[in-house]
Amino acid sequence: MKTAIAVRHLYFEDLGTLGPLLEARGYAVRYLDAATEDWRTVDAAAADLLVVLGGPIGAFDDALYPFLADELAVISERLQYQRPLLGICLGAQLIARALGAGVRGMGVKEIGFAPLKLALAGEASPMATLGEVPVLHWHGDHFEIPTGATRLAGTPVCDNQAFGVGRNVLALQCHLEADPRHIERWLVGHACELAQAGIDPRTLRAEAQALQSDLPRAAQGVFASWLDGIEAAPPRGEG
Repeated sequence: MKTAIAVRHLYFEDLGTLGPLLEARGYAVRYLDAATEDWRTVDAAAADLLVVLGGPIGAFDDALYPFLADELAVISERLQYQRPLLGICLGAQLIARALGAGVRGMGVKEIGFAPLKLALAGEASPMATLGEVPVLHWHGDHFEIPTGATRLAGTPVCDNQAFGVGRNVLALQCHLEADPRHIERWLVGHACELAQAGIDPRTLRAEAQALQSDLPRAAQGVFASWLDGIEAAPPRGEG
């Protein structure tokens, strides 16, 4: 059986719509809670897939949250072994950092549902499956595109929303995995941030309601296409 490790920073920011897809494709999924995990026991190369999920801290906040240094080391090792790696929001920022790129505040929060504008390379990537379907954005920081990576998408608020490295690494600033049918967990969990940003949760709730069918279907299409690519790759050390 194939194995997938999902690194979680907040309980409700989970694999979302990606979870059932992985199970349907024969992956045994194991969650690691980043803040409490004994990272010394984590074999970065062992799992067939590593997914690093989002969280409300910064990619360079090691002094405040020391576990980030250990998590970053695992991500760096995974990149060194060229093993399949998916990063979402904070996870994508950590991948960017591990590859030597900057991660900085935007000076504004991008929170809500909006479509991505695909780069030319994005139109030839698994991201093309998304089309014009709006996805969930929930961040105040953004990453630069690492040297050797390919920019795939952006928005008017945040120019860099996705990048890829070969076919084994996909980094998404947006929350493509977020299931709009479970938006209430996000609204409650991030209630203070919404209030500080002056965002009415009723607006997000209505947007999520309108997308509860189209977004999961489109998101799973993107993830399925990307998984097809990594599963077709020759094993490490071959090809």
